[in-house]
Amino acid sequence: LLVLVAVHRDDHDKDIERLAERLLGYRVFPDTEGRMNLSVRDIHGGLLLVPQFTLTADTKKGTRASFTKGADPDKAAAYFDQLVAACRRELETVETGQFGANMQVSLTNDGPVTFWLDTS
Repeated sequence: LLVLVAVHRDDHDKDIERLAERLLGYRVFPDTEGRMNLSVRDIHGGLLLVPQFTLTADTKKGTRASFTKGADPDKAAAYFDQLVAACRRELETVETGQFGANMQVSLTNDGPVTFWLDTS
């Protein structure tokens, strides 16, 4: 699974643990009947966790996004590292993007679904 990760200024340690549990247990892969009943943990799959602070953007007004809802970079980097560690405790394959880097990430969307998981 490709997971774009944003940390909100109001996120707490418990939010990181909750997000890890949801990522590992969310049922998005098909079972033998084609229903989304299996998690990345169930299929022994992997994660690519990519920090993406722009997901916290407030775009309700104006013509430029506001990022005031995002956590400050030190907090966001620490929480991202905690999320990676929590996922690696339970899943063998967990790769990451680099926090604060200009990354080139490609996605081939194999299926009709994209989910927004929120811990608030």
